[in-house]
Amino acid sequence: MEEHAGAWDGNRYESLTPAADALEARHPLAATILRRAMIDYALDNAKSTRYRHAARHLAECESLAAAIVDFGALAPHKAYVAALKSKHGRKAGFWEHVR
Repeated sequence: MEEHAGAWDGNRYESLTPAADALEARHPLAATILRRAMIDYALDNAKSTRYRHAARHLAECESLAAAIVDFGALAPHKAYVAALKSKHGRKAGFWEHVR
């Protein structure tokens, strides 16, 4: 899954959300990859109606980060958040939902 991390269509939230939920206990990295796809889609495409959901996905990624021993080629959670702030720091509608 990691090698195809950038290939997931984050617009497919109706299937990615339950898949991430099902994977998170045994495969936290896979769940994180799917949630990041949805976060990236919402922010990259300025889907403001999804910002609340994207913020929830980000919080879920944060809680899973401790269970991930090796992020491999993916950025660790703190680096991912820093990249989001750099790229999407002006999207206040999203950041007001982030705890």
